[in-house]
Amino acid sequence: MNRKLNENALTAEQVEEIQSQIKKVKAAPVRETFKIRSIFHGEQFRDYLGRTFVEPPTDLKPVEHDCYLPKKLVHTWSGHSKGVNAIRFFPKYGHLLLSACNDGQVKIWDVYNKQKCIRTYIGHQKGVRDICFSNDGRRFLSTGYDNNINLWDTETGECIGSYSNGKTSLCVKFNPDEDKQNQFLAGSSDKKIYQWDINTGKTVQEYDEHLGAVNTITFVDENRRFITTSDDKSIRVWEWGIPVVIKTISEPHMHSIPSIAVSPDRNWFVGQSLDNQLIVYSTNDKFRMKRAFKGHITAGFACQVNFSPDGHWLMSGDSDGGLWFWDWNTGRIMKKIHAHNGVCIGAEWHPIETSKVATCGWDGNIHYWD
Repeated sequence: MNRKLNENALTAEQVEEIQSQIKKVKAAPVRETFKIRSIFHGEQFRDYLGRTFVEPPTDLKPVEHDCYLPKKLVHTWSGHSKGVNAIRFFPKYGHLLLSACNDGQVKIWDVYNKQKCIRTYIGHQKGVRDICFSNDGRRFLSTGYDNNINLWDTETGECIGSYSNGKTSLCVKFNPDEDKQNQFLAGSSDKKIYQWDINTGKTVQEYDEHLGAVNTITFVDENRRFITTSDDKSIRVWEWGIPVVIKTISEPHMHSIPSIAVSPDRNWFVGQSLDNQLIVYSTNDKFRMKRAFKGHITAGFACQVNFSPDGHWLMSGDSDGGLWFWDWNTGRIMKKIHAHNGVCIGAEWHPIETSKVATCGWDGNIHYWD
């Protein structure tokens, strides 16, 4: 019996090896579970009148005005640790600026007063691809490469809802109609556009005709129709709620269009074509191509194209960090600004200020021009 016990006993080397393995297990870091949250950076949540930062300043009045080209850099917002993918001004007033970054965070910045970050929304474990305000700006959507779409309360920072079907959504857009603000569209990497209902948290419609990842969603024709573009190098037009394409624009010479902007009069839309030109189409029933704007280099990058609020100027970033301006009527290049060190991916014209433009780039900065 004693002989058997001695035969089964562990050697000193084996004991040491087991002890070292136990130490490794104990020393292994415990992965924390990801928690959706937001951080308020302001000094106080309400001012002496009881208003929060979401309320626009009383002296801001949305009025029609002529726009002028910006001349110089007046402010830089820095706080993101990686490239900024998208920026959006607060609807109608523009007193706040929302930014989406590859660091997985969304930040909202003060435009008028101290011009600092007011709140950080932490809800994605990977980079944030796109953001979209609701009509009143009280809520916004964010979509990230972690395959989640989050709905946020702008004021409180609460994540109201999270939506996922396991696919990466590359663009999100609320239905602009006031009675349909509970529904949004998401263009997905699996070639489909999903229509989500916020109240139920489920998809209510799928639009499945594209042959590549869907890059943009744009509402036209009093929001009865919407336009989508894709990596399949086509433009498709849909009726809201009906998953059948009513118009397909696909020519052999066409390239992928990763950004679209609609003119203020709603009669035209401009696409950022990856063959280094901006192509213009009408938004009426025929959707015919009108002309093209050239001069900048954007091949390989989803640089945002945008209009001035008066419709007189067209602008776009480029792959070298430049910001270009064209005269909408003549098609002439009017100005180029070196805006960023690296790609200038986003450009937004302030809705009220006559000559102020915000840009974002993959250098992690957001610049404000006047």
